[in-house]
Amino acid sequence: MATAFIFPGQGSQTVGMGRALAEAFPVARDVFQEVDEALGEALSRTIFDGPEAELTLTANAQPAIMAVSIATIRALQRETGLNLAEAAKFVAGHSLGEYSALCAAGALQLADTARLLRLRGQAMQAAVPVGEGAMAALIGFEQDMAQEIAVAAAAATAAVCQVANDNGGSQVVLSGAKGAIDKAVEIAKERGVKRAVLLPVSAPFHCALMQPAADAMRAALKDAAIAAPCVPVVANVLAAPVSDPEDIRRLLVEQVTAAVRWRESVAYMAEAGVTKFVECGAGKVLSGLVKRIAPGALGVSVGQPADFDAYRAFV
Repeated sequence: MATAFIFPGQGSQTVGMGRALAEAFPVARDVFQEVDEALGEALSRTIFDGPEAELTLTANAQPAIMAVSIATIRALQRETGLNLAEAAKFVAGHSLGEYSALCAAGALQLADTARLLRLRGQAMQAAVPVGEGAMAALIGFEQDMAQEIAVAAAAATAAVCQVANDNGGSQVVLSGAKGAIDKAVEIAKERGVKRAVLLPVSAPFHCALMQPAADAMRAALKDAAIAAPCVPVVANVLAAPVSDPEDIRRLLVEQVTAAVRWRESVAYMAEAGVTKFVECGAGKVLSGLVKRIAPGALGVSVGQPADFDAYRAFV
């Protein structure tokens, strides 16, 4: 039996997340203060009090979600004696959550992580004019069929349409040009997909249209200090573990335009003996997906003080 610690991505944010952690644990409060100082603004005020529209902005949501995840893991370390290097076989995160995983494992420093995610969010938002890109979730389809639909929609519209997230549980997300995504939804319905819905996102993440953002991250990561993590990080791009700092640097750039291979990542960890997954931060999406991807695996979500007893019982 082994344990993995996993970290959520964009979409898990809610106004008020992390507030109870900051009120209960000084070490968590210190995380939010350090993130505020790194960004030169009171992001914590937006996290705790909103408004929701401001928190949802990609440039705010990405460092905010990371801050809650790191506040959670540091509070666990202080309150339960968690030693990540001893307790975890792997860490992993969904999209921006990979930065949280790297920070938790000591590969990235917290202030650097906050600044990188602020830049990542800004660059991803700026890469495609609002309204020109879109994303859609196909429910009830596996990755192979979703890939066929993406190829067909791209061919029919001569525009970008790619698999962006293979989330598992028969949920695949496509990303690309608005016309191509609309066509993909049409094709999916013709082929009997259970549900095909456009997502309320501000940009088409994890597709070739994000290349300007990948270029911006390549420049930012070139001189970023990256250490070997204390626990192998299962990378989104590979669905396999990495520990070499230069591999991490390269894969974080590739991640911007590549698909998030979450289903394969969880399956890899399960096949490597992981039976328990601890989701650190806002929401419960990843721990729910784990149970659908890896039969027999157990998941627990920890994001507020009330969850700590459940964590103690879980491990």
